[in-house]
Amino acid sequence: MKVASFYRFLDVDRVEPFRDELLSCCRQSDLLGTVLVAAEGINGTLAGDGDAIRGIFRWIEERLALAAPIEARWTEAQTAPFRRLRVRLKKEIVTLGRPDVQPQRKTGVRVPPGEWNTLIENPEVLVIDTRNRYEVEVGTFPRAMDPGTASFRDFPKFAEALAESERKRPLAMFCTGGIRCEKATALMLELGFEEVYQLEGGVLNYLSTVPAAENRWDGECFVFDTRVAVDRDLAEGGYVQCHACRRPLASEDIASPDYREGVSCPHCVGDLAPDRRERLEERRRQVALGEARGTPHIGPTKP
Repeated sequence: MKVASFYRFLDVDRVEPFRDELLSCCRQSDLLGTVLVAAEGINGTLAGDGDAIRGIFRWIEERLALAAPIEARWTEAQTAPFRRLRVRLKKEIVTLGRPDVQPQRKTGVRVPPGEWNTLIENPEVLVIDTRNRYEVEVGTFPRAMDPGTASFRDFPKFAEALAESERKRPLAMFCTGGIRCEKATALMLELGFEEVYQLEGGVLNYLSTVPAAENRWDGECFVFDTRVAVDRDLAEGGYVQCHACRRPLASEDIASPDYREGVSCPHCVGDLAPDRRERLEERRRQVALGEARGTPHIGPTKP
């Protein structure tokens, strides 16, 4: 099965009719995954037949009269990394909480993976990981600053504080697939930074492009699908995901007495409300019953 991740910042007029048409096209092609549609662009990952996905890209290019073809990051999966298809309307295709920031107008300089090491090894350059803290804990680049965010919406507060003390320094910013650092560089330019760079295609493009002997990535890379994390070879890594809080869990987390599969982990065990814990326990029971009967449970219960 082919998996294609893509995004494009652009102006989308009449977003709701476009969303409806795109959903219909993806359903007809038997694709799975999630696509977000907003006035600022599109962002998604689709899984299925490769020719069918390329057909969707051609449809989008024609429908939106794009001057350049959609670029995607292609991988393969033995089983579907998604359980359903969703095409959703959003205010932003990646939620920064700053709709005034418009990457389709101006962003940082794109740095190809082959030139990234030279940039981040320059001691004058401030390297910034624009991902969330739980992603940084799984892996990052040497010297990268962790903004300590729980979500991308928290990033502007970190950026505004940084602008007060480091406005003159060059910035090298990165994220998983390129979309967050592209929007983050647009924010930094708005805040007055003059020399701002972004890793083209994000960490996943770097891992697929840079030879192993030159690879500077330390750890695994968190991904937002059922693989949870991938290693340097983009193979499925050694993490699982907590069903309650969605945090990636290492072996020591799973060994903790606070870990209960499908219910809680050391990161969230103290935060679960009693009613939510009961829902998760009930889901766990239903999953166990389904497995015993040979009929995997796929129910409406939400984490």
